[in-house]
Amino acid sequence: MKRTILAAVIGIMAAGTAMAADPAVGVWKTQPDDGAYAHVKMSPCGAEVCGTIMRTFNGDGEYKSENIGKQLVIGMAPDGKGNYAGKVWRPSNDKIYIGKMSVSGNNLKLSGCVAGGLLCSKQSWSRLQ
Repeated sequence: MKRTILAAVIGIMAAGTAMAADPAVGVWKTQPDDGAYAHVKMSPCGAEVCGTIMRTFNGDGEYKSENIGKQLVIGMAPDGKGNYAGKVWRPSNDKIYIGKMSVSGNNLKLSGCVAGGLLCSKQSWSRLQ
């Protein structure tokens, strides 16, 4: 019993350390895009950060999108100053874009760009957890 409790405490401490180590880790609410928004869980994926769609919402409330469980934020490499570079998938048109991301407190700014970064679409997300 003591070993189980000790293992749980160590697991909780490790999770807390991971969150403290990277400001992007957590659950974020996206900005609405084409009338829908999502809750995205940002987690370490190797030395990078990836974001997976957990829940989806539209004007009628929560719904079970075919995109739940899919990666929206792909391989964002941190620079150690709250900025990231990687890729972003846009579900509405099923395209992957050059992605940039920055985190400041409970706000995350995400952009997806084409043409070498000349044309970008941007979103602001808010931290849920």
